[in-house]
Amino acid sequence: MVSPSMWQISLAASLIRTGGVIAYPTESVWGLGCDPGNAQAVERLLNLKDRPVSKGLILVSGNPAHFDPLLCHLDRELQARFLAPTKRPTTWLVPDPEGRVPAWIKGEHPMVAVRVSAHPVVSALTQKLGTALVSTSANPAGRPTADSLLALRRYFGPCGPKGLDYILPGKVAQGAQASMIKHLLTGDIIRE
Repeated sequence: MVSPSMWQISLAASLIRTGGVIAYPTESVWGLGCDPGNAQAVERLLNLKDRPVSKGLILVSGNPAHFDPLLCHLDRELQARFLAPTKRPTTWLVPDPEGRVPAWIKGEHPMVAVRVSAHPVVSALTQKLGTALVSTSANPAGRPTADSLLALRRYFGPCGPKGLDYILPGKVAQGAQASMIKHLLTGDIIRE
C-alpha cells in the first residue's frame, strides 16, 4: 500500500469538513475519524462502531498547537509532560475546565483524551484540516481492532451511504501496540 497523495489528503479533509466519516492508518491500527465539532458526524461514527457516547473518544493531531486551548491554563511542567517524546504513542487525559470540548467527545468523563501523533498520514491530514480530529479504533465494539485493510473492509464493507465515506490509504505499523493512556495531572497509567 502506498502513502496517500496530497489530492487524497485534500479529499479526506473535505469529506471530514462536510460531516463525513473516514478510515485512516495510525501508528498501531486503522482508525475512524470525523470532525469533533460535528455532532451528527460523531453520532454516525459511534453508530458504525456500535459504541455508546458515554465512553468518550480521543482527539488526535500531528500538530501539538491544535491542543493549545486545552493546555494554555496548565503550568509549564504539565505542558512539558504533554509535549515530551515518548517511546510509544501516548494518549493524555487532559482537564477541560472551560468546557471547550463537547460532551459527545468527552462522554461521561470530565477530562478529554488527546494524542499528538507522529504518523505521517495523521500529520498531513490534521495539517490540511487545521485542527485535531476524532480518533477511535476501526472496529465494532467488542471486536479486535482492524490492523489491516482487509479487516477494515470486513467490518465496514465498501464505502457508501451506510458506511464509511472514504478510506485514506497508508500503512499501519505491524505489531505496534495501541496507545498508552496516561493522566496528565498525575502521570498515572490508565491503560498500559
